[in-house]
Amino acid sequence: MVAQNDVSVAPRSETRRLELRSFLRARRAELRPEDVGMEPGPRRRTPGLRREEVAMLAGVGVTWYTWLEQGRRINASAQVLDAIARTLQLDSAERWHFYRLAEATPVRSSVAPSCVAPVREVLDSVDPLPAVVANERFDVIEANEAHSDLFRDWHALPCIHRNLIWCAMTEPTRGRERFLNYEEELPYMVARLRASYSSHLDDPDWLEDIRRLSDMCPEFAQLWDRHEVAAPQIRTRAFRHPDAGVVRFQVVELDVAASPGLRMFVYTPADEQTRIALPATRTRSSEVASGA
Repeated sequence: MVAQNDVSVAPRSETRRLELRSFLRARRAELRPEDVGMEPGPRRRTPGLRREEVAMLAGVGVTWYTWLEQGRRINASAQVLDAIARTLQLDSAERWHFYRLAEATPVRSSVAPSCVAPVREVLDSVDPLPAVVANERFDVIEANEAHSDLFRDWHALPCIHRNLIWCAMTEPTRGRERFLNYEEELPYMVARLRASYSSHLDDPDWLEDIRRLSDMCPEFAQLWDRHEVAAPQIRTRAFRHPDAGVVRFQVVELDVAASPGLRMFVYTPADEQTRIALPATRTRSSEVASGA
């Protein structure tokens, strides 16, 4: 039985690696030295940038980048992949494709369409309170505008993870700057994930998701290996928002009964200062709505 599983998985993995290799080579071949601020230099035998040049511009080792382009199994942090994406001047669709091939995104799970519309309406009804619906793996299924505004500019580049744990832990330096009680809350979230995992031990998507995040984020791997579990709790979380400053919320978790495994997280101000500052989190939305 093990041999059958190995045979069935190997072709998919090999195909992904071949696609990653071809994609990176093609994008590298499209760039000229002058496109990235370098002198054209003497005539080149092959078009585009050299591997050494991409590695230098991205700030990564030549050997490491060569292995990535060869499709080898290596650990790649979000920061490194972002640097390569910037160097290769990938647009949003290309960056999303690159991340998927590099196994740097969560495995998505489907949600019944009949459940999404009512959930969306409930989320909109609690605005201006930030609220989000996520599954047991913390994949974001739907979020209201207040939640998007609260976490805007969370990443150096546009977020492609759409997962509450991945978003924080794949950019830990930036996560700690914005998530002021990161050290208490991320271990709790991983413990919640571990508790939910007991119901999905044989689910290949769960296993693949945990492997990918462990490969990308040693901090997650360490927390996962603790085997800590936690039950739902009302938690207080503090964030530093670019316009509103420090804001603190109590996060209330509600089950979505119509779709087992879905949870709604509603952020209510934990103090008067946050209640007063809450409108300032909507600055950009207000400017867009008014045509500013």
